[in-house]
Amino acid sequence: MVTTRQLEDSKAIQRRTGKTFHVATRFLPARVREATYVLYAFFRIADDVVDDPDPDPPAVQRAELARIREAALGRRGADDPVLDAFSEIRRRHGIPDREVEEFLRAMERDVQPEDDEPVEAEDDEPELTGRDRALQVEFRDADDREAYLRGSAVAVAYMMLAVMDPDDPDAARPHARALGEAFQLTNFLRDVREDAVDYGRIYLPETVMEREGVTRRQIAELRATAAFRSALEAELHVAEERYRTGVAGIRLLPDDCRFPVLLAAVLYAEHHRLIRDRDFDVLSTPPELTATRYLALLVRTWAHWRRTRDPEAVFYRVSAVDPDGAQEVTGDPFLPTRRYPGVRSAGRLFDRARSRLSWLGSD
Repeated sequence: MVTTRQLEDSKAIQRRTGKTFHVATRFLPARVREATYVLYAFFRIADDVVDDPDPDPPAVQRAELARIREAALGRRGADDPVLDAFSEIRRRHGIPDREVEEFLRAMERDVQPEDDEPVEAEDDEPELTGRDRALQVEFRDADDREAYLRGSAVAVAYMMLAVMDPDDPDAARPHARALGEAFQLTNFLRDVREDAVDYGRIYLPETVMEREGVTRRQIAELRATAAFRSALEAELHVAEERYRTGVAGIRLLPDDCRFPVLLAAVLYAEHHRLIRDRDFDVLSTPPELTATRYLALLVRTWAHWRRTRDPEAVFYRVSAVDPDGAQEVTGDPFLPTRRYPGVRSAGRLFDRARSRLSWLGSD
Protein backbone atom coordinates (compact mmCIF):
# COMPACT_ATOMS: atom_id res chain seq x y z
CA MET A 1 0.00 0.00 0.00
CA VAL A 2 1.29 3.46 -0.91
CA THR A 3 1.53 5.54 2.25
CA THR A 4 0.56 9.16 2.70
CA ARG A 5 4.22 10.13 3.12
CA GLN A 6 5.22 8.33 -0.08
CA LEU A 7 2.42 10.06 -1.98
CA GLU A 8 3.26 13.49 -0.61
CA ASP A 9 6.96 13.08 -1.39
CA SER A 10 6.12 12.00 -4.94
CA LYS A 11 3.66 14.82 -5.45
CA ALA A 12 6.19 17.38 -4.21
CA ILE A 13 8.77 16.15 -6.74
CA GLN A 14 6.31 16.43 -9.61
CA ARG A 15 5.09 19.84 -8.53
CA ARG A 16 8.65 21.18 -8.21
CA THR A 17 10.11 19.76 -11.41
CA GLY A 18 7.25 19.13 -13.86
CA LYS A 19 4.86 22.05 -13.89
CA THR A 20 3.22 21.20 -17.22
CA PHE A 21 2.66 17.56 -16.32
CA HIS A 22 1.52 18.51 -12.82
CA VAL A 23 -1.24 20.79 -14.11
CA ALA A 24 -2.70 17.96 -16.20
CA THR A 25 -2.20 15.34 -13.47
CA ARG A 26 -4.44 17.28 -11.08
CA PHE A 27 -7.40 16.55 -13.35
CA LEU A 28 -6.91 12.78 -13.41
CA PRO A 29 -9.26 10.63 -11.30
CA ALA A 30 -7.82 9.69 -7.92
CA ARG A 31 -7.25 6.07 -8.97
CA VAL A 32 -4.83 7.28 -11.66
CA ARG A 33 -3.66 10.58 -10.19
CA GLU A 34 -1.93 9.12 -7.15
CA ALA A 35 -0.12 6.50 -9.21
CA THR A 36 0.94 9.20 -11.68
CA TYR A 37 2.57 11.23 -8.92
CA VAL A 38 4.63 8.18 -7.99
CA LEU A 39 5.54 7.32 -11.59
CA TYR A 40 6.69 10.85 -12.33
CA ALA A 41 8.74 11.03 -9.14
CA PHE A 42 10.45 7.75 -10.07
CA PHE A 43 11.26 9.07 -13.54
CA ARG A 44 12.71 12.24 -12.05
CA ILE A 45 14.83 10.47 -9.45
CA ALA A 46 16.46 8.36 -12.17
CA ASP A 47 16.81 11.29 -14.55
CA ASP A 48 18.47 13.42 -11.88
CA VAL A 49 21.29 10.89 -11.60
CA VAL A 50 22.50 11.82 -15.08
CA ASP A 51 21.09 15.35 -15.46
CA ASP A 52 23.36 17.25 -13.13
CA PRO A 53 25.59 20.17 -14.16
CA ASP A 54 28.18 18.82 -11.69
CA PRO A 55 27.76 15.06 -12.04
CA ASP A 56 29.26 12.26 -10.04
CA PRO A 57 31.89 10.10 -11.76
CA PRO A 58 30.41 7.72 -14.37
CA ALA A 59 30.97 4.65 -12.18
CA VAL A 60 29.02 6.26 -9.34
CA GLN A 61 26.17 7.20 -11.68
CA ARG A 62 25.95 3.66 -13.03
CA ALA A 63 25.98 2.21 -9.53
CA GLU A 64 23.14 4.52 -8.48
CA LEU A 65 21.06 3.60 -11.55
CA ALA A 66 21.67 -0.08 -10.75
CA ARG A 67 20.47 0.50 -7.18
CA ILE A 68 17.37 2.26 -8.49
CA ARG A 69 16.68 -0.62 -10.89
CA GLU A 70 16.90 -3.28 -8.17
CA ALA A 71 14.66 -1.31 -5.84
CA ALA A 72 12.11 -0.42 -8.55
CA LEU A 73 11.82 -4.08 -9.57
CA GLY A 74 11.38 -5.16 -5.96
CA ARG A 75 14.64 -7.11 -5.82
CA ARG A 76 15.98 -5.23 -2.80
CA GLY A 77 14.78 -2.78 -0.18
CA ALA A 78 14.94 0.81 -1.29
CA ASP A 79 15.00 2.80 1.94
CA ASP A 80 13.46 5.51 -0.23
CA PRO A 81 9.76 6.42 -0.04
CA VAL A 82 9.42 7.07 -3.76
CA LEU A 83 11.17 3.88 -4.90
CA ASP A 84 9.18 1.81 -2.41
CA ALA A 85 5.98 3.38 -3.71
CA PHE A 86 6.97 2.81 -7.33
CA SER A 87 7.64 -0.87 -6.68
CA GLU A 88 4.14 -1.16 -5.20
CA ILE A 89 2.54 0.68 -8.12
CA ARG A 90 4.43 -1.56 -10.56
CA ARG A 91 3.04 -4.69 -8.92
CA ARG A 92 -0.47 -3.33 -8.49
CA HIS A 93 -0.89 -2.28 -12.12
CA GLY A 94 1.08 -5.07 -13.74
CA ILE A 95 3.72 -2.79 -15.27
CA PRO A 96 6.11 -5.12 -17.13
CA ASP A 97 9.70 -5.26 -15.89
CA ARG A 98 10.75 -4.62 -19.49
CA GLU A 99 9.41 -1.06 -19.40
CA VAL A 100 11.38 -0.27 -16.24
CA GLU A 101 14.50 -1.74 -17.84
CA GLU A 102 13.95 0.21 -21.08
CA PHE A 103 13.58 3.47 -19.19
CA LEU A 104 16.71 2.96 -17.11
CA ARG A 105 18.72 1.93 -20.17
CA ALA A 106 17.88 5.29 -21.71
CA MET A 107 19.12 7.00 -18.55
CA GLU A 108 22.34 4.97 -18.69
CA ARG A 109 22.93 6.14 -22.23
CA ASP A 110 23.37 9.68 -20.89
CA VAL A 111 26.24 8.58 -18.63
CA GLN A 112 29.62 9.53 -20.05
CA PRO A 113 31.76 6.43 -20.75
CA GLU A 114 34.66 6.35 -18.32
CA ASP A 115 37.25 5.93 -21.04
CA ASP A 116 35.60 8.48 -23.34
CA GLU A 117 37.91 11.27 -24.40
CA PRO A 118 36.50 14.66 -25.39
CA VAL A 119 35.55 14.67 -29.05
CA GLU A 120 38.01 16.73 -31.00
CA ALA A 121 36.57 19.86 -32.53
CA GLU A 122 36.14 20.09 -36.24
CA ASP A 123 38.48 22.38 -38.19
CA ASP A 124 36.21 25.38 -37.79
CA GLU A 125 35.33 24.70 -34.17
CA PRO A 126 37.18 25.43 -30.94
CA GLU A 127 37.48 22.86 -28.18
CA LEU A 128 34.03 22.95 -26.59
CA THR A 129 33.64 22.09 -22.95
CA GLY A 130 30.51 21.13 -21.04
CA ARG A 131 30.92 18.92 -18.01
CA ASP A 132 34.67 19.28 -18.73
CA ARG A 133 34.32 17.64 -22.13
CA ALA A 134 33.37 18.46 -25.68
CA LEU A 135 29.78 19.32 -26.51
CA GLN A 136 28.24 16.03 -27.63
CA VAL A 137 25.63 15.34 -30.30
CA GLU A 138 23.62 12.51 -28.76
CA PHE A 139 22.02 11.03 -31.89
CA ARG A 140 23.60 10.10 -35.19
CA ASP A 141 20.30 9.98 -37.07
CA ALA A 142 16.53 9.55 -36.67
CA ASP A 143 16.85 5.80 -36.04
CA ASP A 144 19.32 6.44 -33.24
CA ARG A 145 16.92 8.93 -31.70
CA GLU A 146 14.04 6.43 -31.98
CA ALA A 147 16.06 3.90 -30.01
CA TYR A 148 16.57 6.46 -27.23
CA LEU A 149 12.91 7.49 -27.28
CA ARG A 150 11.88 3.87 -26.75
CA GLY A 151 13.21 4.11 -23.22
CA SER A 152 12.94 7.79 -22.35
CA ALA A 153 9.42 8.37 -23.71
CA VAL A 154 7.66 5.22 -24.91
CA ALA A 155 8.32 3.24 -21.74
CA VAL A 156 6.85 6.15 -19.77
CA ALA A 157 3.76 6.18 -22.00
CA TYR A 158 3.28 2.43 -21.62
CA MET A 159 3.53 2.66 -17.84
CA MET A 160 0.92 5.41 -17.80
CA LEU A 161 -1.31 3.31 -20.06
CA ALA A 162 -1.05 0.38 -17.62
CA VAL A 163 -2.20 2.64 -14.80
CA MET A 164 -5.13 4.06 -16.81
CA ASP A 165 -6.17 0.55 -17.89
CA PRO A 166 -8.13 1.22 -21.12
CA ASP A 167 -10.61 -1.37 -22.43
CA ASP A 168 -8.45 -2.09 -25.48
CA PRO A 169 -4.81 -1.46 -24.54
CA ASP A 170 -3.50 -2.98 -27.77
CA ALA A 171 -5.41 -0.40 -29.83
CA ALA A 172 -4.30 2.43 -27.54
CA ARG A 173 -0.60 1.55 -27.45
CA PRO A 174 0.51 3.01 -30.83
CA HIS A 175 -1.19 6.31 -29.96
CA ALA A 176 0.26 6.37 -26.45
CA ARG A 177 3.67 5.71 -27.96
CA ALA A 178 3.32 8.61 -30.41
CA LEU A 179 2.11 11.04 -27.75
CA GLY A 180 4.95 10.11 -25.40
CA GLU A 181 7.43 10.67 -28.21
CA ALA A 182 5.80 14.01 -29.05
CA PHE A 183 6.19 15.24 -25.46
CA GLN A 184 9.85 14.22 -25.40
CA LEU A 185 10.57 15.80 -28.77
CA THR A 186 8.99 19.04 -27.54
CA ASN A 187 11.26 18.89 -24.50
CA PHE A 188 14.30 18.45 -26.75
CA LEU A 189 13.37 21.52 -28.81
CA ARG A 190 12.42 23.67 -25.85
CA ASP A 191 15.56 22.79 -23.87
CA VAL A 192 18.32 23.12 -26.48
CA ARG A 193 19.98 25.91 -24.50
CA GLU A 194 19.76 24.14 -21.13
CA ASP A 195 20.96 20.81 -22.50
CA ALA A 196 23.98 22.43 -24.15
CA VAL A 197 24.96 24.84 -21.37
CA ASP A 198 24.26 22.65 -18.33
CA TYR A 199 24.86 19.12 -19.61
CA GLY A 200 27.06 19.42 -22.70
CA ARG A 201 24.49 17.66 -24.89
CA ILE A 202 22.73 18.32 -28.18
CA TYR A 203 19.57 16.32 -28.90
CA LEU A 204 19.28 17.31 -32.55
CA PRO A 205 20.26 14.37 -34.80
CA GLU A 206 23.68 14.78 -36.36
CA THR A 207 22.25 14.09 -39.83
CA VAL A 208 19.79 16.97 -39.42
CA MET A 209 22.56 19.31 -38.29
CA GLU A 210 24.72 18.30 -41.26
CA ARG A 211 21.85 18.72 -43.71
CA GLU A 212 21.01 22.21 -42.45
CA GLY A 213 24.62 23.31 -41.86
CA VAL A 214 24.42 23.59 -38.07
CA THR A 215 27.68 23.24 -36.12
CA ARG A 216 28.39 22.55 -32.47
CA ARG A 217 30.17 25.89 -32.30
CA GLN A 218 26.98 27.75 -33.24
CA ILE A 219 25.05 26.02 -30.47
CA ALA A 220 27.86 26.36 -27.93
CA GLU A 221 27.97 30.09 -28.64
CA LEU A 222 24.15 30.23 -28.46
CA ARG A 223 23.85 31.72 -31.93
CA ALA A 224 20.45 31.15 -33.53
CA THR A 225 21.71 31.19 -37.10
CA ALA A 226 19.49 30.72 -40.13
CA ALA A 227 20.73 27.13 -40.31
CA PHE A 228 19.81 26.47 -36.69
CA ARG A 229 16.34 27.96 -37.15
CA SER A 230 15.79 25.81 -40.20
CA ALA A 231 16.81 22.67 -38.32
CA LEU A 232 14.51 23.51 -35.42
CA GLU A 233 11.59 24.16 -37.76
CA ALA A 234 12.11 20.77 -39.43
CA GLU A 235 12.19 19.02 -36.06
CA LEU A 236 9.05 20.86 -34.97
CA HIS A 237 7.22 19.27 -37.89
CA VAL A 238 8.47 15.83 -36.83
CA ALA A 239 7.11 16.36 -33.32
CA GLU A 240 3.77 17.66 -34.56
CA GLU A 241 3.19 14.57 -36.68
CA ARG A 242 3.55 12.53 -33.48
CA TYR A 243 0.99 14.78 -31.76
CA ARG A 244 -1.50 14.10 -34.56
CA THR A 245 -1.10 10.35 -34.18
CA GLY A 246 -1.14 10.51 -30.39
CA VAL A 247 -4.19 12.72 -29.98
CA ALA A 248 -6.17 10.49 -32.35
CA GLY A 249 -6.01 7.77 -29.68
CA ILE A 250 -7.22 9.77 -26.67
CA ARG A 251 -10.76 8.54 -27.41
CA LEU A 252 -9.52 5.01 -26.59
CA LEU A 253 -8.70 5.96 -22.99
CA PRO A 254 -11.17 5.64 -20.10
CA ASP A 255 -13.67 8.51 -20.06
CA ASP A 256 -12.26 10.06 -16.89
CA CYS A 257 -8.71 10.14 -18.30
CA ARG A 258 -9.40 11.78 -21.66
CA PHE A 259 -9.54 15.44 -20.63
CA PRO A 260 -6.33 15.36 -18.54
CA VAL A 261 -4.37 13.70 -21.35
CA LEU A 262 -5.84 16.16 -23.85
CA LEU A 263 -4.86 19.05 -21.59
CA ALA A 264 -1.30 17.73 -21.29
CA ALA A 265 -1.06 17.56 -25.09
CA VAL A 266 -2.35 21.13 -25.44
CA LEU A 267 0.10 22.45 -22.83
CA TYR A 268 3.17 20.67 -24.19
CA ALA A 269 2.35 21.65 -27.78
CA GLU A 270 1.93 25.28 -26.74
CA HIS A 271 5.72 25.52 -26.58
CA HIS A 272 5.66 25.18 -30.37
CA ARG A 273 3.68 28.41 -30.63
CA LEU A 274 6.23 30.16 -28.44
CA ILE A 275 9.09 28.77 -30.52
CA ARG A 276 7.52 29.97 -33.76
CA ASP A 277 6.66 33.36 -32.28
CA ARG A 278 10.37 33.90 -31.54
CA ASP A 279 11.36 32.73 -35.02
CA PHE A 280 12.84 29.46 -33.72
CA ASP A 281 15.39 31.16 -31.47
CA VAL A 282 15.45 28.96 -28.35
CA LEU A 283 19.09 29.77 -27.66
CA SER A 284 18.70 33.36 -26.43
CA THR A 285 16.09 32.46 -23.83
CA PRO A 286 14.15 29.21 -23.43
CA PRO A 287 10.41 29.32 -24.25
CA GLU A 288 8.42 29.04 -21.04
CA LEU A 289 4.68 29.08 -20.43
CA THR A 290 3.60 31.83 -18.06
CA ALA A 291 0.99 31.24 -15.35
CA THR A 292 -1.49 33.33 -17.34
CA ARG A 293 -0.97 31.20 -20.44
CA TYR A 294 -1.35 27.96 -18.48
CA LEU A 295 -4.63 29.17 -17.07
CA ALA A 296 -5.96 30.55 -20.34
CA LEU A 297 -5.24 27.26 -22.10
CA LEU A 298 -6.89 25.34 -19.30
CA VAL A 299 -9.99 27.50 -19.58
CA ARG A 300 -10.18 27.22 -23.37
CA THR A 301 -9.58 23.48 -23.38
CA TRP A 302 -12.19 22.84 -20.69
CA ALA A 303 -14.77 25.11 -22.31
CA HIS A 304 -14.47 23.40 -25.69
CA TRP A 305 -14.37 19.98 -24.03
CA ARG A 306 -17.68 20.68 -22.29
CA ARG A 307 -19.20 21.45 -25.67
CA THR A 308 -17.96 18.54 -27.80
CA ARG A 309 -16.18 15.84 -25.76
CA ASP A 310 -14.17 15.24 -28.94
CA PRO A 311 -10.43 15.14 -28.12
CA GLU A 312 -9.22 15.75 -31.66
CA ALA A 313 -11.67 18.59 -32.35
CA VAL A 314 -10.72 20.34 -29.10
CA PHE A 315 -6.99 19.83 -29.63
CA TYR A 316 -7.02 21.43 -33.06
CA ARG A 317 -9.32 24.22 -31.88
CA VAL A 318 -7.07 25.17 -28.96
CA SER A 319 -3.54 23.90 -29.52
CA ALA A 320 -0.57 25.17 -31.51
CA VAL A 321 -0.70 22.16 -33.88
CA ASP A 322 -2.49 22.38 -37.21
CA PRO A 323 -4.53 19.26 -38.09
CA ASP A 324 -2.82 18.65 -41.43
CA GLY A 325 0.39 20.66 -41.14
CA ALA A 326 -0.69 23.01 -43.92
CA GLN A 327 -0.13 26.15 -41.88
CA GLU A 328 1.78 27.31 -38.83
CA VAL A 329 -0.22 28.22 -35.74
CA THR A 330 1.19 31.36 -34.15
CA GLY A 331 0.05 34.41 -32.25
CA ASP A 332 -1.99 34.95 -29.09
CA PRO A 333 -4.02 31.84 -28.23
CA PHE A 334 -6.40 33.60 -25.84
CA LEU A 335 -10.07 34.07 -26.61
CA PRO A 336 -12.15 37.02 -25.45
CA THR A 337 -14.53 36.23 -22.61
CA ARG A 338 -17.66 34.50 -23.87
CA ARG A 339 -20.31 32.16 -22.51
CA TYR A 340 -20.18 28.41 -22.79
CA PRO A 341 -22.74 25.77 -21.79
CA GLY A 342 -22.12 24.71 -18.20
CA VAL A 343 -19.69 27.56 -17.50
CA ARG A 344 -20.87 31.01 -16.50
CA SER A 345 -18.10 32.60 -18.48
CA ALA A 346 -14.54 31.91 -19.48
CA GLY A 347 -13.51 34.84 -17.30
CA ARG A 348 -15.20 33.34 -14.23
CA LEU A 349 -13.60 29.96 -14.85
CA PHE A 350 -10.23 31.67 -15.34
CA ASP A 351 -10.51 33.31 -11.92
CA ARG A 352 -11.57 30.02 -10.35
CA ALA A 353 -8.67 28.15 -11.89
CA ARG A 354 -6.19 30.84 -10.90
CA SER A 355 -7.22 30.61 -7.23
CA ARG A 356 -6.98 26.78 -7.27
CA LEU A 357 -3.66 26.69 -9.09
CA SER A 358 -2.02 29.61 -7.31
CA TRP A 359 1.15 27.54 -6.92
CA LEU A 360 1.87 28.23 -10.60
CA GLY A 361 3.18 31.62 -9.56
CA SER A 362 2.96 34.93 -11.32
CA ASP A 363 4.05 35.94 -14.83
